[in-house]
Amino acid sequence: MKESWSAFDTFEPHFRPLVIIELAKDTKEETKEWLTQRIVDKKKNGGAQLLVKPLVKEDGGKIDGNQNLYLVGASHLRLLLGAETVGLVKECNDNSMRTFTYSSRNTFKDFAEDNHDFLTMAERQYIIKHELENLRAKDERMIPGYPQAKLYPGKSIMRRLMTSGILLQIFPLHDTEELKKLWYTWCGQVKISYQPLDEIRCYFGETIALYFGFLEYFTFALVPMALIGIPYYVFAWEDYDKYVMFASFNLLWSTVILEVWKRCCAIMTYKWGTLLMKRQFEEPRPGFHGVLGINPVTGREEPVYSSIKRQIRIYLVSLPFVCLCLYFSLYVMMIYFELETWALDFHEENESYFSKLMLFLPSIIYAIVIEMMNRVYRYAAEFLTSWENHRLESSHQNHLILKVLVFNFLNCFASLFYIAFVLFDMKLLRQSLATLLITSQILNQFVEALLPYWLQKRHNKKVKKRVYSIKVDTDLSLFEQVNLEKEMGTYLGTFDDYLELFLQFGYVSLFSCVYPLAAVFAVLNNITEMYFDALKMCRVFKRPFSQPTANIGVWQLAFETMSVISVVTNCALIGLSPQVNALFPDSKTDLILIVVLAEHILLALKFVMAFVIPDKPRDIQIKLARLEFESLEALKQQQMKLAAESLKEETHGKKKMN
Repeated sequence: MKESWSAFDTFEPHFRPLVIIELAKDTKEETKEWLTQRIVDKKKNGGAQLLVKPLVKEDGGKIDGNQNLYLVGASHLRLLLGAETVGLVKECNDNSMRTFTYSSRNTFKDFAEDNHDFLTMAERQYIIKHELENLRAKDERMIPGYPQAKLYPGKSIMRRLMTSGILLQIFPLHDTEELKKLWYTWCGQVKISYQPLDEIRCYFGETIALYFGFLEYFTFALVPMALIGIPYYVFAWEDYDKYVMFASFNLLWSTVILEVWKRCCAIMTYKWGTLLMKRQFEEPRPGFHGVLGINPVTGREEPVYSSIKRQIRIYLVSLPFVCLCLYFSLYVMMIYFELETWALDFHEENESYFSKLMLFLPSIIYAIVIEMMNRVYRYAAEFLTSWENHRLESSHQNHLILKVLVFNFLNCFASLFYIAFVLFDMKLLRQSLATLLITSQILNQFVEALLPYWLQKRHNKKVKKRVYSIKVDTDLSLFEQVNLEKEMGTYLGTFDDYLELFLQFGYVSLFSCVYPLAAVFAVLNNITEMYFDALKMCRVFKRPFSQPTANIGVWQLAFETMSVISVVTNCALIGLSPQVNALFPDSKTDLILIVVLAEHILLALKFVMAFVIPDKPRDIQIKLARLEFESLEALKQQQMKLAAESLKEETHGKKKMN
């Protein structure tokens, strides 16, 4: 980030804006004064002890239209104390990873009192976000100037401001110089190389870096399937007898890659320190509401909502709605099959090049309809999950992911299951799989990256014209940057990105034996996906706050569930193959029993492999065990010291009495 912000350096030599707070235009002055005072007030007085300044001219006057933009930063000392508060894990001089404490700061690698880059910018912004979110009401009963915005002791001030419409947004500021370097290293050069995951982690945080790490790993994991698929496609395209071998390889592949990923994930997150970070007590999510009560765990006042009411909403409203949507999805699928029949009849009557093209039209239309239905359902699922009023953000996300995954799975794969196991039409299955896969990939690339990028560029031009039309004496680079970034779209997280990979994994692991090029197209898509997602992160959206994480969360379970389904599906496809059917010409019952037995054996083998392959490499297990042992020893020493001091005081007291 440029250090030429003279307007701020004059007043605070070490003030470096890290986070932007935007308040509503009609926010009252007393509210602004109260909020800024609470932000800068000392911790012992209930403040955040941060630095905050409005966006001002060099002469101190506020800029028209920007009276409600505030820049938030923190002193180096404050950030170090905040790092201890949030439990950041850093590398020590002995190459071990330990939780940072200010008292032992000199034992950490690269630490120096004048080294302001000891903490990455993502870590600093995360600390500020944590401090702002934990800025809580003391004796206030309302937001000053807004009697309707009620407060109570312990209530998060920022959350109340957000829900009351006073606070519009909080977002971290980009570091323009670092972003240029990252962009050039990441995708500014046309070359085949690994992604700079460590640099991505330092700039965007662990959650984003872990997604790109998984995307890269999954792409490499698809390469063996693609290499086998190409000759299979060339030499055995119409020979469905041969797909027994491909399906068998599929079973092994889908299990091994997920188990190996756990180990790769553990290696990365240990190096980044998040594998050791202790999980903090979860606060109520911003949208949670209810009657004011006492939390039995923390003893704090907070909203309380009956779990019975929530269960009623889930099972009597959300569940029936999801079932209705699933029924509608199946109804649309049957319309698709009617269109397929019509296209086939049309081709048989006309036998022309145009009629051949018409054979693909129903699948293309169905793929587009699927994408539209998925997106509409996503909004409905978000509304329902929010209405269910879950207290914790993790619970909210799990219920949302479950709703979306069930619908997307049925919407995207129901037609393929119907073709494979009801119609027994492998040629149509191949055609439908190819069309669904390719069409969905093209649509996703356009909707998620290209279209937002084009719209953002147009919007940026308008904002720049407006900025330059205002004659200001303040540093234009900062003024322009803040105004550009506050108008950017907000990155909503990795949900859609993981969902796209989940569906892709399903297409490849479930049915690629009948269309071996599925893995090839998946590899090509993921290579472009890396660049488009990088474009999206660096050029389209606001910088997201860093969020420490040790794994990909519930998505690991989702992928593992899909791999279990793939075992069942591939065993069934093997059982349907002419090659296997020829071995049981007289009794289909024996065939079914053997296929079911083989499926159970393979599932057992899969779970044995999952158990045998450790989730963490041996050296990391030893390091974690050593740290746990040292922590217990340190706790024992502390308890012994306290006991000795207590005994000494007791002895001293007795002597006095005597």
